[in-house]
Amino acid sequence: MLVVSCTHPVKSGQFQMSQSFRELHARGNPFVLANAWDIGTARLFAGLGAQALATSSGAHAFTLGRSDLGTVTRDEALAHAEVIVSATSLPVSGDFENGFGDAPDIMEETVRLSAEIGLAGISIEDMSLPDSQPYGFDLAVERIRAASATAKALPKDFVLVARADGFMHGAYDLDEAIRRIQAFEAAGADCVYVPYLKDLETVTKVCNSVSVPVNVGISTVEHVSLQDFAGAGVARISLGMAMATAANTAVYNISTSIFGHGDFSGLGSNLSYEIIDICVTRGGAK
Repeated sequence: MLVVSCTHPVKSGQFQMSQSFRELHARGNPFVLANAWDIGTARLFAGLGAQALATSSGAHAFTLGRSDLGTVTRDEALAHAEVIVSATSLPVSGDFENGFGDAPDIMEETVRLSAEIGLAGISIEDMSLPDSQPYGFDLAVERIRAASATAKALPKDFVLVARADGFMHGAYDLDEAIRRIQAFEAAGADCVYVPYLKDLETVTKVCNSVSVPVNVGISTVEHVSLQDFAGAGVARISLGMAMATAANTAVYNISTSIFGHGDFSGLGSNLSYEIIDICVTRGGAK
């Protein structure tokens, strides 16, 4: 097993920041986890009132001109996450796909490296990327058990989220997803996540199947309010790629009008520089 020493000291205030991050995860009182993709968006979200931030594997990949799912290396993801951590005083969770490897000892290493750069937690998927095939049940659970044991041995609190992404990819059904998140809870996961739940009834079923906090992705459940999610028992609502997609959609629509029709009118509804500057500056205050 490869052992990586923690050569970086825990930064001042990180222990309390991680503790506060865990305390945000309260069943029936969900907070919104804002997924940023650069310093500017991190500070903008912070300036507008976000309580915690996360990276987004897809949004990060897009900034590199790549597709999502297994195209970003661990070193690249860690360097990117460290930039987001440094941008504000908010806790940050790393959206780290499958942990950047298959073996349980790689999960241990990824957790240690994540803690070293100041992350308050990470999420790990149960998919063998870039093939988009789920790990077998036993291996999927063992990977989370290894990651959890390492997280609990850290000198600071660390929130480990275990994801059942095979459901999103159509590789298994909801019953199997629930079987997996229940096993992930037993293996030590602090929070669980089944992406692409399509309705509130299913969200409620997932929340009731475990005792640990449940994360739900906002982009996959339409026309549901924060209060509805609270009533279902959700603890955390992640924006995922939704904000990056919204930003790229705006650029796409305006660019289509400009380059296709010579129409610049889409730029007329932009926020003023002053408003954006105020929010970004406020969000960067330590």
